Amino acid sequence: MALEHCQRAIELNDENPRALYFASTIHLFFCSGKLELQDPDCRLTDAEKYARRALTVEPNFREAKNALGQILILEQRYPEAMSTLEPLTKDPSFESSYLAWGNYGWAEVLGGKVDQGIEALKNSITEPRFCVGHYRLGLAYEKKGDLDAAEKSLTNAVTVDAPECKNLQEAWKGRAEVRMKLAHTADAKTDFEKCREISAETPAGKACVDALARMQ
Repeated sequence: MALEHCQRAIELNDENPRALYFASTIHLFFCSGKLELQDPDCRLTDAEKYARRALTVEPNFREAKNALGQILILEQRYPEAMSTLEPLTKDPSFESSYLAWGNYGWAEVLGGKVDQGIEALKNSITEPRFCVGHYRLGLAYEKKGDLDAAEKSLTNAVTVDAPECKNLQEAWKGRAEVRMKLAHTADAKTDFEKCREISAETPAGKACVDALARMQ
């Protein structure tokens, strides 16, 4: 329904940057967090198209540029994502620069620049309630092999006092996997159970259910 409203607004005025941006974010919503990007509801091409059109109309539309960076990350176009996001990290007019740092750092990590990504992600958590930044930092530390730091960052992610953070299922799964590597089996089991409690039907939830079954 929301997408239909955006498309109607775009039909009435195809140079409405806000409508174009919202259309992009709605498409992005159906892709973010999915392990299966071939999901029929996930149409990254459409998300990118609307974000670029919004930026064509309003080149300084910072939120649209950040959304485009997210889309490029999901498309695994990491160098392009970094070049898109880097100006935002240095833009004093972008009040949510921590989001840009979070996306920029994540693009670096996924692109193989783990140490640089860690430094960028540290900048993202200058907003301490940005639990996605803590989560990504935890995964970056795990990739580097620093499991103690990974556990700490993932704990920070799930202990932010906000429902969306306490229910950040991927972070519970991530901490459980790190704790398994640390041989903290009982704590890992508790995290897998919390992950399953959030949902047993998502890709993360199914992985947690499988992990619990193997622990029996």
